[in-house]
Amino acid sequence: MNDEKIKQASFIEHLTELRSRLLKSIVYLFIFFVISYIFAENIYGFLVEPYADAVKDDNINRRLIYTALHETFITYLKVAFFSAIFVTSPIILTQIWKFVAPGLYANEKKALLPYLIATPTLFLLGGMLVYYLVMPLAIKFFLSFETSAQISNLPIQLEAKVNEYLSLIMRLIFAFGISFQLPVLLTLLARVGFVNSTYLKKRRKYVVVIVFALAAILTPPDPITQIGLGIPLLILYELSILAVKFIEKKKEDA
Repeated sequence: MNDEKIKQASFIEHLTELRSRLLKSIVYLFIFFVISYIFAENIYGFLVEPYADAVKDDNINRRLIYTALHETFITYLKVAFFSAIFVTSPIILTQIWKFVAPGLYANEKKALLPYLIATPTLFLLGGMLVYYLVMPLAIKFFLSFETSAQISNLPIQLEAKVNEYLSLIMRLIFAFGISFQLPVLLTLLARVGFVNSTYLKKRRKYVVVIVFALAAILTPPDPITQIGLGIPLLILYELSILAVKFIEKKKEDA
């Protein structure tokens, strides 16, 4: 009877702590959402930089348009929400770690800690690849389909919408950021024994097909973004094989 009461009390304590961690994460998310909304115009301006740089030498009066009264307001809300999630994610991961860590052995903590660092780092690298390389190239590719009045009766000219541009760049950032978690996933699977380096090597040819099929689904239908996602993923796959080999060697030495 006493054992049951102790177990019940322990369970309630865990629930209370989980509730506390969740509330802290939500509070931080809300605070950063409010701050991000205050600076939403500046953040959106930062996200528009790849487009602005791509068209600065066009000698055309470029602009972003909105066709619904509430469109810019909703866009700024989305910007604030995405920014808040991005800034708060390390805090949320820390709260998860503080909740889980007391129940782990020292060697388990040592094994999991690198993943907490690698996850946001790889996401950031994926986002940077989109912002500094893929988006400028993709924008120039799409702009190449514009025509002047000399070629056709009416010129074909891009007038990008505020919300559509945000949707495109955020879709690419999240697609690249999540896809860049491949080494984290494969090394975790290797640690629990689901895969090994030999298995990953033998599946290379299938991985190439899967990667480019995934790139075709996650990105717009243009070769620039698809290749821009596919090639880094294949490189990350090869790096994952090396990481899995390292894990196997450490297990053998132990």
